[in-house]
Amino acid sequence: MSKAYIGMGSNLGDTVGYLKQGLTELGKVEGVKIIGTAFIYKTEPIGYQDQEWFANTVAEVETSLEPLKLLKVLQDIETKLGRVRIIRWGPRTLDLDILLLGEEEIHTPDLEIPHPRITERAFVAVPLAELVPEMLLEGKKVREWAEILSKQQKITCTKEKLC
Repeated sequence: MSKAYIGMGSNLGDTVGYLKQGLTELGKVEGVKIIGTAFIYKTEPIGYQDQEWFANTVAEVETSLEPLKLLKVLQDIETKLGRVRIIRWGPRTLDLDILLLGEEEIHTPDLEIPHPRITERAFVAVPLAELVPEMLLEGKKVREWAEILSKQQKITCTKEKLC
């Protein structure tokens, strides 16, 4: 089993409900065990701006799935919960991203682990810092990235967790 961290986001409809449903669906997958989640954060959109703010969190899981199989599982859950890919970084019912997966380093057109934008996005770094504050990424601890990015981007903790 490897430890994995999954970024979760939603900005359409019942955003927290979609996050909860996504986590529930992930927990049903053979070879995946949910360990916990960070708080849910409200964050402004990045990239495409003409959309609602997001609800974001990070889930910690243990998995025996290979990286591409885990990616397929996440994409299937997104589709099941109504995700439609029209605009890059656009509105979505649910977005699930593999941020980290054990010691894996993968750089393919379909999958990059560690996720290449962890150190650019407060909505990823801040909840991830709750779970692994001392982990090093690109020469800094995750909590340091969270501190830097939370000063640059709008992010508010809801003090609510999915589990």
